[in-house]
Amino acid sequence: MADRKSFLLRIDPALWADLEAWAQDELRSVNGQIEYLLRQAVHRRKGGQPAPNPPAQDQPSTQ
Repeated sequence: MADRKSFLLRIDPALWADLEAWAQDELRSVNGQIEYLLRQAVHRRKGGQPAPNPPAQDQPSTQ
């Protein structure tokens, strides 16, 4: 597995609550939800369609 960068994120409590609820709806952790949203935004900024979901870290890839 590739190394992952850690950093501190200060976030409004109301936004955190919204992200937490959204993450639960999509069966993700809040960290996973934020990473998913950032990945989608970066991909769109580069002119592509929304990026597919990466395989879950704890499940083997089916490739």
